[in-house]
Amino acid sequence: MVIATLHFEIHVHSVRSLSMFLLKTWRATAFGVYGYLNFTKSAFMEHSKKFNPEDTQARIDGKNCVVTGANSGIGYATAEGLASRGATVYMVCRSKERGEAALSQIQSTTGNQKVHLEVCDLSSISDIKSFASRFSSKNVPVHVLVNNAGLLENKQITTSEGFEQNFAVNVLGTYSMTELMLPLLENAAPDARVITVSSGGMYTAPLTTDLQFSEGKFNSVEQYARNKRVQVALTENWAEMYKDKGISFYSMHPGWAETPGVANSLPDFNKSLSGKLRTSEEGADTVIWLALQPKEKLTPGAFYFDRAEAPKHLMFSATRGSHSLINNIVEDLRSMSRLSS
Repeated sequence: MVIATLHFEIHVHSVRSLSMFLLKTWRATAFGVYGYLNFTKSAFMEHSKKFNPEDTQARIDGKNCVVTGANSGIGYATAEGLASRGATVYMVCRSKERGEAALSQIQSTTGNQKVHLEVCDLSSISDIKSFASRFSSKNVPVHVLVNNAGLLENKQITTSEGFEQNFAVNVLGTYSMTELMLPLLENAAPDARVITVSSGGMYTAPLTTDLQFSEGKFNSVEQYARNKRVQVALTENWAEMYKDKGISFYSMHPGWAETPGVANSLPDFNKSLSGKLRTSEEGADTVIWLALQPKEKLTPGAFYFDRAEAPKHLMFSATRGSHSLINNIVEDLRSMSRLSS
């Protein structure tokens, strides 16, 4: 009887392992095909034929925009795009030197001197709290917060505060920055909005409460995908929680863009798709579009791609039901960030 039970348990475990392997393989394959058809530079050119040029011609003089990770790539293109339309832009960067160089370049290119640098390490809760305290003292209403700062660190590194580094920047940093900016966003209501730059990679991962990849062998690409899935689910959660505060929340993904971050973190991917990747400006296009659209044209909590609402789940990928975990995850993030309820 014991042997039969043992055999049955081994069989069940084997079936589960095989099922999970097949599901992961399907997710990766579906994502690869979907991405190749939609996320490349040529796809952007095709999709852009349907864009309305007037949608991104609006001026936003007098609007205050905060952009994280703004010294290069999509963050830089976003900051430059908002500055060129008259916004007052606060670039939140980890490196003072790179931030100053980027700021100077944006001021020179756009002719807009209302561009400012704020130095903050988004992997550090204490640094984010210091920034929020400093910035709040300016008493500046925030009309647009762009959570762009992101990381794909291939090694499993723990921050000085004890968190896995990818998670610390992509999830805990994004969560803490947004929560701490809420009072300033409320001051800009009803026109305040938060735009979080996710990634198409999230299609390959369901939501999981294993936020720091404590279980199994660490896989940086999978961790990044998990982080980006959390951002999409967080956006849904925020949109529901703060719907009466005059703040709107949107997530988006930029497609496959050629940025310093991609080149450093995914060199093989970058090389294999050489010539097929989007520019940073093309990747930032939907961020700027979301910042400029009248709210009535947008869906709170939605996921956007190439100026249109996009699905959050690929067919047969079994990721949809996982979003029910978000309330547990938010509780964990609040506890980790030590933010008061």
